[in-house]
Amino acid sequence: MKLSADLLAFAARIGHEFAQPALLVRAVTHASLSSPTRPDNERLEFLGDRILGLVMAEALLKADPNASEGQLAPRFNALVRKETNADVAREIGLGEVLKLGRSEMMSGGRRRDALLGDAMEAVIAAVYMDAGFDTARALVLRLWGARIGAVAQDARDAKSALQEWAQGRGMAPPAYNELGRFGPDHQPIFTVEVRLDNGEAERAEAGSKRIAEQMAAKALLARMEG
Repeated sequence: MKLSADLLAFAARIGHEFAQPALLVRAVTHASLSSPTRPDNERLEFLGDRILGLVMAEALLKADPNASEGQLAPRFNALVRKETNADVAREIGLGEVLKLGRSEMMSGGRRRDALLGDAMEAVIAAVYMDAGFDTARALVLRLWGARIGAVAQDARDAKSALQEWAQGRGMAPPAYNELGRFGPDHQPIFTVEVRLDNGEAERAEAGSKRIAEQMAAKALLARMEG
C-alpha cells in the first residue's frame, strides 16, 4: 500500500516513515467511514491511550524525582486528557487528514476534541506497532515537548478552585462566556471571559474552549489571591 500525498506529508510532520503504511491509514480512519475492508481506528486508540499513559508517567517521574503520588496524579491527568491530545493533534494538522463519513464531516468532526484526541492516540499506537516502543516514546516526547516541563506544579483544576474561592466569600459561581472564535476551521482559537459577582474578570485564548476557560480562571484566581 502506498500513502496518499496528504498522509505522506503528515508522516513527515510527525517525523516517522511508516514501514507499514496501512497502520497510518487505519489510525486516521474514523468509525463513520469503516467497512469490512477498511477497519477503523478504535482498537488503535485503545492501545495508544495506554502507551501515552506509560510514556507520560515515566516522563513525570524523571522530571521531578521528589514529587509525591498526590502531586504527580493531577499533572499526569493534565497531560493525557482528551483536550491536550486534541491540541497536539491540531498542532500537527491531524484533523486535515482524518478519513470521516459524510455525517461526521458535516457536523465539524475534524474540529472536535474527542475525535481529534482519539485519533492522536491511534497514531501513537500505529507508530508503536510499526517501529516499537522506543520510537513511539520518542514521538510522544517530541510532540508533547514543553508541555511536560511546563505542567503546573500542582496542576489543580483552576475552574473548581475559582468556584470554591467565590463560594467561600458568598458569591455565585463564576460565569464563563465565549467572546469570540477565529482562525481556520481545523485550528480555531477561542476567546473566553470569566466574571465574578464583584465585576472582576479575566480573558484567555486557547485552541479549545475548555482550556481557554481554565486559563482565564487561573489568571483571575491568581489575581484575587495575590
